[in-house]
Amino acid sequence: MAELEQNKHTARAFVELVLNDKRPAEAVAKYVGATYIQHDPQAPDGIAGFVRFLTEFLAQFPQLTVEIKRMAADGDLVVVHSRMTTSPRDPGSALVDIFRFDDGKIVEHWDVIQPVPETAANDNTMF
Repeated sequence: MAELEQNKHTARAFVELVLNDKRPAEAVAKYVGATYIQHDPQAPDGIAGFVRFLTEFLAQFPQLTVEIKRMAADGDLVVVHSRMTTSPRDPGSALVDIFRFDDGKIVEHWDVIQPVPETAANDNTMF
């Protein structure tokens, strides 16, 4: 149980440092293992590709923020459900990141991103 909580803490710190503090290289040095397998089809595989991709992405969206709404951990996986906005006027996107851990370090990543629609068929929010 302590390992699950530590992995959740690490995933939160990683997301905050990469996306809100805009320091992907520092986040990788602190929280990522020797290898990093990337499943996001827009981002290159590996550590260097991740840092380069996020550095360029964040330069395009300097007002980007992520608000973590909930987290879950199971085995070696941590799931982070967040709201990401690229500017104060952006309605945002629902973001789900899945991180796989090995020995306390992030070694693999998947994500799913869904824009927040202007209208919905129900009164529930995405968060």
